[in-house]
Amino acid sequence: MTKEKGTIAVQTENIFPIIKKFLYSDHEIFLRELISNAVDATQKLKKLSSLGEVSGEIGSTIIEIKIDKEQKTITISDKGIGMTADEVKKYINQIAFSSASEFLEKYNGVEEGKSIIGHFGLGFYSAFMVADKVQLLTRSAKADAQAVLWECDGSTEFTLEEFEKEGRGTDVILFINDENESFLEESKIAGLLNKYCKFLPVPIQFGEKEETITAEVETDTEDAAKTTETIKVPNIINNTEPAWTKKPADLTDEDYKKFYGELYPYTEAPLFWIHLNVDYPFNLTGILYFPRIKKSYEIQKNKIQLYSNQVFVTDEVKEIVPEWLTLLHGVIDSPDIPLNVSRSYLQSDLNVKKINAYITKKVADKLEELFKQDRAQFEEKWENINVIIKYGMLSDEKFSARAEKFCLLQNTEKKYFTFDEYSAHIEAGQTDKNGQKIALYTNNTIDHNVYVDAAKNRGYDVLEVDNVIDNHFISLLEQKIAGVQFKRVDADTIDKLIDKDEKVESVLSEDEQNGIKELFEKVIDANAGTVVINPQSPNDSPVSITKPEFMRRMKEMSHMNGMDFASMMPDQYNLVVNTNHPIINKILKMEETQQQNSVKQLHDLALLSQGILKGNELTEFVKRSVGLMA
Repeated sequence: MTKEKGTIAVQTENIFPIIKKFLYSDHEIFLRELISNAVDATQKLKKLSSLGEVSGEIGSTIIEIKIDKEQKTITISDKGIGMTADEVKKYINQIAFSSASEFLEKYNGVEEGKSIIGHFGLGFYSAFMVADKVQLLTRSAKADAQAVLWECDGSTEFTLEEFEKEGRGTDVILFINDENESFLEESKIAGLLNKYCKFLPVPIQFGEKEETITAEVETDTEDAAKTTETIKVPNIINNTEPAWTKKPADLTDEDYKKFYGELYPYTEAPLFWIHLNVDYPFNLTGILYFPRIKKSYEIQKNKIQLYSNQVFVTDEVKEIVPEWLTLLHGVIDSPDIPLNVSRSYLQSDLNVKKINAYITKKVADKLEELFKQDRAQFEEKWENINVIIKYGMLSDEKFSARAEKFCLLQNTEKKYFTFDEYSAHIEAGQTDKNGQKIALYTNNTIDHNVYVDAAKNRGYDVLEVDNVIDNHFISLLEQKIAGVQFKRVDADTIDKLIDKDEKVESVLSEDEQNGIKELFEKVIDANAGTVVINPQSPNDSPVSITKPEFMRRMKEMSHMNGMDFASMMPDQYNLVVNTNHPIINKILKMEETQQQNSVKQLHDLALLSQGILKGNELTEFVKRSVGLMA
């Protein structure tokens, strides 16, 4: 054929500025798109070969990426099905648009233009986001095919001519423009290959690497000699058969852990995993891992990677995976989701909604199975998995109903109970005068030690709930466990927390109690605390701080929701004075200065036990304590 010139069949003056405009922020995806095309061509070749439509052995199918800094080119070469001149005209020169105006109208304002390429088959033309000129040298796998060279400078004009090329396949040569010279750096391309192509099903070669080989050589003696030699071998950057593409029966625990290490190098091994595999009513494979989170966890979302036929798409999967499961790690692969997916597409697609529900069900199934099969091991994992389960119960009513069977409550003795078990556990000892069962809890065993100790001295059980979402979770528990009310151990004195209508008489007269109340009210800040006179056991603390449950919950939950409730309602507490403690009786007999110092000291001790005493007040307390000792 003679050299042919023509115009790309698209009804617009110049398509390439449109592509650049809509995909500018995603211009690095040109590499993913071109390599994906090369993979498609290779897969088609293998399919035709298996059907006997390609004669002979197909040999190597490695896709190679090359950089030439002097020529300012990047070349993507495959050994796939290739194209004839007619196929180039059909697939490269004709772009399926009715008009540029319709295109612009339909996609004006699309989120970063991410859906454009996938919808219109423009993957090849993404090359013009970074290149002034593109050459396509291709030879079909068909017998006696003639290689052709297609060339375009970014206008709608192209040339097509016969050319020489050994072997089948396609070379796409990008002449990188000045604005995108950073793509000529090996480190840049290596990073993109690792991001987008790490698990492609066809080997991807980027440069060469050195390997040392050891071989035996013959000698005149009986002992064989060994020699070492350093050779250069292709640097294959991808794992063509990642774990999620295999059957669970073919994988060991070590295989799953090894793959986790590929995804997240230098991290602790996961607790357990769920292998996803479904082909109806949608196609989905993948592996979700439960990481080690613990109490001091930082929420690290965007750890689940979404793939489409082993090509990386995104790590923003909250539309596909329920938000509470974005704490998990792993991979989801679905060919039903296009490469250039937009958020609006994910929100509206029915398959995505089905995938979301399927993943939730699989997670619930796995957790219930682990609980039933080996409860002891499940309890050992609870520290790491409880925040995910609680988050799920707060977010998803269907999951919540399932999780009631295996969600656990842990007390300060490190014993575990299901909801029903705990309700039965506290029924005999922690039922108040109104028949309400009271579950006591602490979110800080260290700061609340004195309160926990007082509860245990009464024979009461105390739950330990110290994760960041437990303030919300406590409210959910009160809805889930009938007849049980939850109170934090510092919300009131122990006899008021579980009011059994057992009245304790005060050793002080009414006038003496009023005198003590007035004395404390003179010393403490009335804006912060309210003095409450309460006769208790003489073994209880003389003075204690309690924080009313309702107001404290409101403040904590509003803080978690980003509201500045504290500025509207300052931190308030009750200062409870135990009139039956011997030291209170002593204070009544002191002279005025001693009284005030003693009251201040008791007040500060109570504040200190709650971690409230800070700054200048803490300094003054230390000085006063030294003075009292002197």
